[in-house]
Amino acid sequence: MQYAQIVLPLNLKGSFTYKVPEEMMSEIQAGMRVLVPFGGKKIYTGLVFELHDKAPENFVAKEVISMLDDKPIMPQEQIDFWNWLSEYYMCSLGEIYRFSFPSSLKLESETYLKLRPGVVVDFENLDVNEMYLIQALEVRQLINLTDIEAFIPKKDIIKTINSLIDLQYIEIDEKIAEKYKAKEVAYVRIKDEVLANQNLTDVLLKLNRAQKQKDLFLLILEKQTENSDAPIKKSELFEDGYFGSSHFKPLADKGLVEEYYMQKDRIESYEGEIEELEELSEQQRIAKSEIDEAFQEGKNVLLHGVTSSGKTHIYLEKIEECIQEGKNVLFLLPEISLTKQITQRLEKKYGRQLGFYHQKLTDFERVEVWRRIKQNDVRILIGTRNALFLPYQNLGLIVVDEEHDSAYRPREVTPYFNAKDASLVLGGFYNAGVILGSATPSVESYYRARKDKMKYIFLNERFGNVSLPEYELINFKEALESKNVSGNFSLKLVEEIKKTVDEKKQAIVLHNRRGYSNVIECESCGYVNYCSNCDVVMTYHKAANEMKCHYCGQRASKPRTCPKCNSEKLNERGVGVEQIHEEVSKLFPENEVDRMDVDSMRKKFAYEKLYEKIEDGETDIIVGTQMISKGLDFDHIELVTIPKADSLLYVQDFRAEERAYQLITQVSGRAGRVSGKGKILIQTFNPDHSVFQLIKMNNPAKIYKYILTERQKFHYPPFTKLIMIEMKHRKEDKVDRASQFLGSILRKYLPEDCVLGPERAQIARLNNLYQFQIMLKLPRGKNYEKFKNLVLISLKEFDEITAYQSIKKDVFVDF
Repeated sequence: MQYAQIVLPLNLKGSFTYKVPEEMMSEIQAGMRVLVPFGGKKIYTGLVFELHDKAPENFVAKEVISMLDDKPIMPQEQIDFWNWLSEYYMCSLGEIYRFSFPSSLKLESETYLKLRPGVVVDFENLDVNEMYLIQALEVRQLINLTDIEAFIPKKDIIKTINSLIDLQYIEIDEKIAEKYKAKEVAYVRIKDEVLANQNLTDVLLKLNRAQKQKDLFLLILEKQTENSDAPIKKSELFEDGYFGSSHFKPLADKGLVEEYYMQKDRIESYEGEIEELEELSEQQRIAKSEIDEAFQEGKNVLLHGVTSSGKTHIYLEKIEECIQEGKNVLFLLPEISLTKQITQRLEKKYGRQLGFYHQKLTDFERVEVWRRIKQNDVRILIGTRNALFLPYQNLGLIVVDEEHDSAYRPREVTPYFNAKDASLVLGGFYNAGVILGSATPSVESYYRARKDKMKYIFLNERFGNVSLPEYELINFKEALESKNVSGNFSLKLVEEIKKTVDEKKQAIVLHNRRGYSNVIECESCGYVNYCSNCDVVMTYHKAANEMKCHYCGQRASKPRTCPKCNSEKLNERGVGVEQIHEEVSKLFPENEVDRMDVDSMRKKFAYEKLYEKIEDGETDIIVGTQMISKGLDFDHIELVTIPKADSLLYVQDFRAEERAYQLITQVSGRAGRVSGKGKILIQTFNPDHSVFQLIKMNNPAKIYKYILTERQKFHYPPFTKLIMIEMKHRKEDKVDRASQFLGSILRKYLPEDCVLGPERAQIARLNNLYQFQIMLKLPRGKNYEKFKNLVLISLKEFDEITAYQSIKKDVFVDF
């Protein structure tokens, strides 16, 4: 095997061929990291994907510089998974590498300069900058470009370096450094020989003149004698500020105490009591035996359980079984804020064998988790979608909780992929069973399960036979006509909230729109404040008294007068969650009203603090966006109200009805989880709308039938496959021409019905980039692969046009 196919952390298609030096041939394996030269003097950390003996035909392959691992750090299953992901989602392997690896495991090279060995410098012929650089190199041996900026003007740096290279005084060196360092903690102890050989009374007499040193010595002695096995942290001794390093150092110099270091994980593990699981109910036992049956047949499972039916309980039983068999478990959640309750239950059972992996970890913490997974120290990993890429050794079960959640496929992060679908494929490579669980499964998963591609298991009862919540529709149009309203609330809604809080129960008010009002509008001339980077109106946030763009993050102060006509008549149009919160606070001045949305949860531990307030009954009413629909499991929430339910439906998206159903059902599941007296009030101008009527009936099968009929009528997933190609550029005319050109290439290869567009995107300009979209509707089944290959040919043909290489192009498969 003389050649290796190596993936680099760059957004470039495919892998690159390198020659393996003779001395490495016996040791190199797929899945190892290696150092390779790429593009001039740059050095990158590549991943070996394949070894072979086919010499490249058109070029001479460069050699691998060195190996960074003794053993592969990527199992073969992950290599297969990356290849599938790249092929299916039409993204490059380099993008996957950049996304999935902690950056500390991808060594980076910087250009460093050094003096040539044995060189004699003639200073008379050098200018000032050249002299400075030579003198600096004589002192420091190695200097990188960033350091040079301190004493040479930026514009002269390259000229100075090139001149000295031409004179053969200096050369370029690539300094490579492993970024990850294990965290070390300082501990102290009294030296063994002091305790063994010396009379402690003599030691204390010697310290009589230094009282604080004596006190510190006695404190260490006391801690050490109390528990000789427990190490004494140095930082703990200095906690209250009474002792400091100036008291410790003289003791160390006298040879009485010593300081030593121990490596420590950056992520704290649970060390408390471990407890057993509760018994399953009859219905849960039946569901579990059906899951076992499906796994024996080699089928994955869709667990569709109404809210509070105890899906988590079934997961825990399956996790326990998997651990007993000596295999590992991956538990996926859409976002990390949902982990609190599941974590509390698992920590008490598995302690240190539990790990976490998500975006909020620092890079070094990610490396630690990565290494613990590699060494098989972690038996259960709870994580968000990037946890799919860890080097699992013997994965036996993958659980995808809340599988319908759109956080599993965010469009803003590259590479684009759906973690739910990807987990089914990853499970296949590891021969692991996969459970997709949700109270409101995605239409695609439901359809797949009903077509017997997966086992469908339905739990239609809440745990402990608790009743499901009741739904009631309030006609807001009628309430307005009869003047039974107060702001955005009908009097009926206000009465129900009052009744709930008077009974010392809690209520939720859902309004899925951030900010205070959608827009500030001038009454005289109709002026509204647009974002300067995007074609969207800026949202007014009253709490911060500023205008914000929710797409690019730009902020501006709220105008006092109209910038166009100087009128002072500025009105707030549209209703945001801040406004609803303000209204509820005024309607219920004696009750505690809290808000839960992205803006109010920005501070560290804000989520945990609110969580505790709700649990302790200190909060009466929680007003929030979709955030409150996820994972809250509390005993005293009895009422859920949705004052502006219509806004959930009127969105330009073929999934709008599905998402409205999911959000309303999920948030309603927070009510009456213990008492069974939960009530849901949906306030709407259109109570006869099919979605509201079907939700009221509480019959999931009818809702899915209705949505599937609509989708089939207009050829939308799951009956077709969708691919969206999005093109962006700073110049509108250029991206318009490019999209028309790509559209014409696609129509050359694909039937006319399959290509829709190009069209301007819903938001024509984002972050100063103009956006055009082409949507492809392709048939499912065998023809899909054929059509997809034609799409790849079209994109390749488009990429050959040099003039359009500056166009940013994103491809979203199954978006």
